[in-house]
Amino acid sequence: MFDPTLMPVEGLAGEPALALELLSVEAVRARFARTLPWDPEGSDEALAAPSLRLRRAAVLVPLVARPEGLSVLLTKRTEHLSSHAGQVSFPGGRAEELDSSPIETALREAEEEIGLHRRHVEIIGVLPDHVTISAYRVTPVVALVQPPFALSADPGEVAEIFEVPLGFLMAGDNHQRRSIELPDGGGKRRFYAMPYQDYFIWGATAAMLRNLYHFLRA
Repeated sequence: MFDPTLMPVEGLAGEPALALELLSVEAVRARFARTLPWDPEGSDEALAAPSLRLRRAAVLVPLVARPEGLSVLLTKRTEHLSSHAGQVSFPGGRAEELDSSPIETALREAEEEIGLHRRHVEIIGVLPDHVTISAYRVTPVVALVQPPFALSADPGEVAEIFEVPLGFLMAGDNHQRRSIELPDGGGKRRFYAMPYQDYFIWGATAAMLRNLYHFLRA
């Protein structure tokens, strides 16, 4: 597996940062309550996904209402996992048979992975599904999360829980374009990266954040 942090930066998305008034709790909640035209951004992952039946999954995109502004709660996966080890991700995972909807999957997985109780969570909407190269169709479920709350990471899956200011992630100058040449003539895979402090946010997580950006700026 290639190391995405070693891939050179080829450019920046470069769109202007969203104004702070668009990133308040009230503004984000109101945006999800409205229907406005906008264009989701595709990814190379969807093009490279195997032509098999896609498995369903969902993630919670938790926007934490801090006094200084909204932040995005993320996890860093443990290094011993068989897939996506050490990567930054949203809490979430594969749908189970008893899950009534992607929202239920996201809430259940967030409780299991990081101990986030659903009483702190206000679901405000969903973003377009994201297809991963590992043959999952992932529904991003966006929620507002009200502190105080206690978290407890599942040591089998989550090495670290952290937050990134939403304002940082909603600025095109922080969205790096990178790519990797695939082996055996497989072409080039392009991806976004959003490094923040010691954390490297990339791949599916960055792609879903890109669509959150497009959605909020519509």
